[in-house]
Amino acid sequence: MSSKFTELAIDCADPIRLARFWCSVLDYEVQDEDDGVVSIGPPVGSEGKDRPGPVPPTLTFARVPEGKTVKNRLHLDVNPTDREQDEEVLRLLDLGARRIDVGQGDESWVVLADPEGNEFCVLAARRP
Repeated sequence: MSSKFTELAIDCADPIRLARFWCSVLDYEVQDEDDGVVSIGPPVGSEGKDRPGPVPPTLTFARVPEGKTVKNRLHLDVNPTDREQDEEVLRLLDLGARRIDVGQGDESWVVLADPEGNEFCVLAARRP
């Protein structure tokens, strides 16, 4: 027996704002909102033959009093599905992301930060 990766919990100052950003990035929707915690996930749909592959995990944003102070030890990688990397980076910047340098050098991925400064990468070549 093993465990399944079903949820990623993210501490933040403004769960609603961050959830909206990530819904736009991932084409997710809000699944639950309660007392400073917002959960988002893929649109509800059937599993199995109509939805091939694993069901993506939900992201849960929880309000905490302290701010982010250092580089994330865990981050998300996103893969554009219907456009090239440079087009996706521009779309994400328009949504509120910003470019960030974490010492990555000249790599094929682009490092961005979400509106609360959490780093994530936009990959170039991998397609789901």
